[in-house]
Amino acid sequence: MTIDIQHLNNVLRPASAPRVVQDLYSDDQHERILGVLKERGPWPTITAHHFDSVEELLATSNGGVPERIDFTLDDIASAHFRGFFAENSVLHYPELHDCFYNARFLELAKDYWGAQYARPTMMLFNLCGPHHSGLSSHLDAVTFRGVRFENSPIWLQNVMGRSGLFTEHVVKMAQVITWWYLGENGTFTYWPDGPLGEPQRLEHPLWNKGVVVQNEMMFHRGDPVGRPDERDVTGMKHRSLIGYDAARDEWAVTTDGATVHTYQPNQMRLLVHWNAEVYKDLDEVKKSMDHSDDLTHDVVFERLLADMHARGMNVAEPSDPLHDKEFIRALISAYSISPATDWATPTA
Repeated sequence: MTIDIQHLNNVLRPASAPRVVQDLYSDDQHERILGVLKERGPWPTITAHHFDSVEELLATSNGGVPERIDFTLDDIASAHFRGFFAENSVLHYPELHDCFYNARFLELAKDYWGAQYARPTMMLFNLCGPHHSGLSSHLDAVTFRGVRFENSPIWLQNVMGRSGLFTEHVVKMAQVITWWYLGENGTFTYWPDGPLGEPQRLEHPLWNKGVVVQNEMMFHRGDPVGRPDERDVTGMKHRSLIGYDAARDEWAVTTDGATVHTYQPNQMRLLVHWNAEVYKDLDEVKKSMDHSDDLTHDVVFERLLADMHARGMNVAEPSDPLHDKEFIRALISAYSISPATDWATPTA
């Protein structure tokens, strides 16, 4: 089995280098965002949003699979939590209208690509205090015409991205990602020159500071947050939640209703991820909107199987490819690529 690593390195790099931007939100917008987080929780872990098995999680990360998987999602649960402000271009919280339908962000997205048109598609947040996480680089869900976040699991989108077999169907995307965090560590490491290139890091201060980027086609990671001696969260599970306790002015991690850990407000790291679909011209808008060049799941799995067979892999055709764990393991093995050069994560 062979794979053209240099070709994949050229595929897995953003349209342009990330652009660092300061003061992306007003103080009032930030307060309204925090209001939603505090009043509409509790919020689930990032992994609980997207994965039902360890195999699916591994297929989304930087590739590679152990001989035996003898651990569960609970065993590797991380105190990193997520919620969605908007999905499929629909805003869930009217009080954030100007944050999502954001004229400045749309101009940043179009300028990043040198394109004429853009529309906001999604807005989410990641919320955490000090915790053990961030050592695994990954891609965000790669969007293709016909195979997207709204109708496909993230692990499939990222396998497709790492395969390099569907590049002609990749949808132009731009993200505006913003951080609010003044504690230790918790930086952002990324590989703008592909996984074979040297990494770069967005350093502190990380207050209302962000990047305009194509995170779907660039390996990146959020580095571990806080000091090492304050990262342990005993009792953390895949199903754990985080919510704000107004009476105590603290954030509480709960498992099955029992508080297992608390954070003070100044310990919290907030990331807000705004996403837009971008079109170079009206012809590209039309192609996207009329679905005349869409992939289907059947076509995707047919192409992946044909490629694996052509490279000498003995992979059976699955009856339920979206949930067959052995098939997912085969895909992980076939399309495994990760950054070749890393930086040590700060430990103090």
